[in-house]
Amino acid sequence: MRSIKNIFALSLKELRSLFGDTVLVALIVFAFTFLVHSAATGVSNDVKNAAVGVIDADRSPLSRQITAALLPPHFQTPVAVSREEVDALMDKGQLVFVIEFPPNFQRDVEQGREPKVQLLTDATTIAQAGLGQAYIGQIFQNELVEFLGQKDLIDQLMPVKPVIKMQFNPNGSDVWPLAIMEVDNMITMITLVLVGAAVIRERERGTIEHLLVMPVGASEIVLSKILANGLVICTVALLSMRWLVGGLLEVPLAGSLWLFALGAAVFMFSIASLAVMLATLAPTMPQYSLLMMPVYIIALMFSGSSSPRNNMPEAAQWISEYWPTTQFVSLAQNVLLRGAGIDLVWPQLAAMSAAGALFLGYALFRFRKMLEQQG
Repeated sequence: MRSIKNIFALSLKELRSLFGDTVLVALIVFAFTFLVHSAATGVSNDVKNAAVGVIDADRSPLSRQITAALLPPHFQTPVAVSREEVDALMDKGQLVFVIEFPPNFQRDVEQGREPKVQLLTDATTIAQAGLGQAYIGQIFQNELVEFLGQKDLIDQLMPVKPVIKMQFNPNGSDVWPLAIMEVDNMITMITLVLVGAAVIRERERGTIEHLLVMPVGASEIVLSKILANGLVICTVALLSMRWLVGGLLEVPLAGSLWLFALGAAVFMFSIASLAVMLATLAPTMPQYSLLMMPVYIIALMFSGSSSPRNNMPEAAQWISEYWPTTQFVSLAQNVLLRGAGIDLVWPQLAAMSAAGALFLGYALFRFRKMLEQQG
């Protein structure tokens, strides 16, 4: 009971210290609102309303048929341009794609001469440019098959057709996964910042000497910092997921928010323990920041939140398989996007708990060493 009372009293001290720091409070609010919203809506990997210019030197029914097939929402209504205008319009960003039909295009197609159509692309937005080229190529293929009346012939040559069904995200919306993953990323970053700052602040302000003369142990000090900051982070993350992601951004959260909150709490415990461990290695906040950022960036890149882990080299997948960030990203995707229950995500919870216990054990060892040096 004495340890529980000490942890409770120290946690209240940490909460007063946190809420007394206006900059940190503003950072938390900013990270879980504006940054989440801008990451989900500000960057899109899909082609939307791309401006298309057409240089039609053929003016045949086939060229007009292909041009008319460039439809919203991927493309804007194509506009006719001259060859002399193309460079200026693309330099100004007013056109993303320019299609140039050569003279006698339809006649050459009917005679099987394989005429060449030039496609100019503004590759400054490389993801959209690559997808847009693929979309335009598919449109050309479909329209040429229909114009030449070869649809039945192709059906006979290829009797087996792939049928693609999108599960868990039928519209292929970028907002759904990006918003959820950004909340996960903010939990990682803010936990590292807050818990690390809480440890280093004691040393920089000289209050570590006050703790040394109090009847409290190193484990009670560390746990109070983890619990106090973790309570704030988990609460703000849950509110952001419910009202910003599920409300303002209209992402359908398929699974239980409380199961996600449980996973976030376990994940926060492991990352907070890591933050304490890193804070004992850096004597000042600037040095801690230089140590924290590479850890955060590497963990983010290997977690699968920004790129699929299946696309990574096997060695990278093996090394990062049981990292807390990797397990939490998997848990969040399974629960919130696929509606998984505790029976499917308990391995992720167990892996994060084990990693947190290892981090906490070493953090307590380093923290006691730090207190001995201070004493």
